[in-house]
Amino acid sequence: MNPVIEIPLFPLGAVLFPDGRLPLRIFETRYMDMAKDCLKNDLPFGVCLIAQGQEVDAPGAKPAVPQSVGTLARIAEWDMPQLGVLETKARGEQRFRILRRWVEASGLQRAEVELLAPEAPQKIPGPYARLVPLLRAIVEDLGEDAPAAPHRFFDATWVGYRWCEVLPIPAIARQKLLELDDSISRLEIIFRFLEQKGLMK
Repeated sequence: MNPVIEIPLFPLGAVLFPDGRLPLRIFETRYMDMAKDCLKNDLPFGVCLIAQGQEVDAPGAKPAVPQSVGTLARIAEWDMPQLGVLETKARGEQRFRILRRWVEASGLQRAEVELLAPEAPQKIPGPYARLVPLLRAIVEDLGEDAPAAPHRFFDATWVGYRWCEVLPIPAIARQKLLELDDSISRLEIIFRFLEQKGLMK
């Protein structure tokens, strides 16, 4: 049975992948308190794509409803350039599935989540090896925004996740790729997409 833990949730209009980097500008009190607690106690929080609603709650609006599968995030860097605004960079860890969710008086959402087993590293099958040189070029071009080291260009899981981050696709398509449990199937979908765009010949 997979481990079950309780975490605060941060519903967003973006998808975070394991080992991915996510810049966050935090200013709402509920998320500022959450970030302070996570930093003080070295705790993760959950990033989920919003299924219904919006990131910042309008007065009287219902809390955003997150997708059921998200990714644990841990604050890797932070700065406070002005009072009341926290600039952070979070790093993606393990995927999870929400089992139970509730909203605290502050408006912060919390959930009981099941941690999904990390995908084991896998060799990249021959037909998809052409994905690697192009991804290397993209990563080099990203500069400071490049994925955090180590770069595992030999691992189908890591390569697939990094492609999911850079493809020009809707957030809901990224979500579906996050939910896949088979790294080779994920690579195949990415490869076919790039083929259709004329980038894999």
